[in-house]
Amino acid sequence: MTALAVLALMLFGVVLTVDAVFPVYARKDLSALLTTHALQAQEFARQGDTPDVLVTELDNQGVRARLVMPDGTVYGSLATRLATTGTTMTHTTTLNGPGPYRGAMLTLSADTSTVTTAQQRLRKILLLTALGAVVLTAVALVATVRFALAPLEAMARLARSIAGGDRGWRLSPTRTDTELGRTAAAFDDMLDALEGAEQQAKAAADRMRRFVADAAHELRTPIAGVQAVAEAVLQQGPEADPEERERLHLLLVRESRRAGQLIDDLLDLARIDAGIELHHGPVDLRALAETEAARARLLAPGLTVDVDGPPLVVQADAARITQILANLMDNARQAVSDPAGGSDGRISVWIGQSGTFAELVVADDGPGVPAADRERIFDRLVRLDDARDRRSGGSGLGLAIARGFARAHGGDLTCEPPVQRGAVFRLRLPTASQPTVAVPTVPIAPVQPTPGR
Repeated sequence: MTALAVLALMLFGVVLTVDAVFPVYARKDLSALLTTHALQAQEFARQGDTPDVLVTELDNQGVRARLVMPDGTVYGSLATRLATTGTTMTHTTTLNGPGPYRGAMLTLSADTSTVTTAQQRLRKILLLTALGAVVLTAVALVATVRFALAPLEAMARLARSIAGGDRGWRLSPTRTDTELGRTAAAFDDMLDALEGAEQQAKAAADRMRRFVADAAHELRTPIAGVQAVAEAVLQQGPEADPEERERLHLLLVRESRRAGQLIDDLLDLARIDAGIELHHGPVDLRALAETEAARARLLAPGLTVDVDGPPLVVQADAARITQILANLMDNARQAVSDPAGGSDGRISVWIGQSGTFAELVVADDGPGVPAADRERIFDRLVRLDDARDRRSGGSGLGLAIARGFARAHGGDLTCEPPVQRGAVFRLRLPTASQPTVAVPTVPIAPVQPTPGR
């Protein structure tokens, strides 16, 4: 409708312009014609033609002549014809010919009614032509616009089908070098992104539901233990055996601490998901490793812990890096510890740099981690099957938290295949450029395998 309105206005303007300009140019042409006839009359007078012949020669092309000789004689029928033709344009000139023509007055007249008639016909033709052009343009626009906007109709149908739950369809334009082609391609990209986001949201919701269910299950065990021990203490009364009461109190403290540790781990995961705030400062990885090695030797006197590598300082959150290393050392200590009470295993720690990353490797000579589980152990609330005796009291969140802290620093924590046996964990943290110190391969000596980890 807009295109038709613009076209109609343009054609109406053209009609008005032509209707206004046509009579102006027509009158100019008539004036030029009269001037030409006046020049011809001067030529005829100089040639000595008779007045009758002169008037006859001038009466043509819609021009009428009236010649008044110096003696008052009038030639031509201009006066009679003017009364019947209506509006005219006249031109009067004095002849300068020799003899009888000297001083003769010549009046030339052109009938302008022909101009008016031609203008009316032209106006009618222009109006009919403009109307026909508008009609033909309307028909052509309807057909052309429907054909040109067919992709938009297809997009509308596709959008309605997707809103109705029919996923997976795409426009797949054959040409993307046009406006509609680019729009269709962008529409397909948007659908891909939306469906991908929808799938990610569903997967995240599923993971969250599983995580909440697992967390509730994990919390139920220590809380049930706290409840059972508290009820046992209440049932014993004041006459209970002091040793038994002390044992129950220790159980109550242990179960409460276990529940508190699980809650702390859940809070750490929530902070990581929300974007934990790190307090960066200089951290000496070698000194940190020595401190954790001393703690491990204190907890397991029979354990051999080696620390190798140069002092290496990185800008990191000391508390979070300590938490990562403590988790790795505790896991390694529990993996090599003898359930009967002895501990003759070995843990090796190396510090070095590879490119722009500082690396800290913790390896043990325990049973190791199966290749299929080396990535799964970083999932939340995941324990390997052989570790379900829970002698460590772990919640299955430690490695997930450790990796979250590492990635929050711009690094990573991975479990890698050992050279011979055992488990190898590599912590990578970004650092300033320093001379590269190669991180050695972990050469844990072979020992007799023990089932499970």
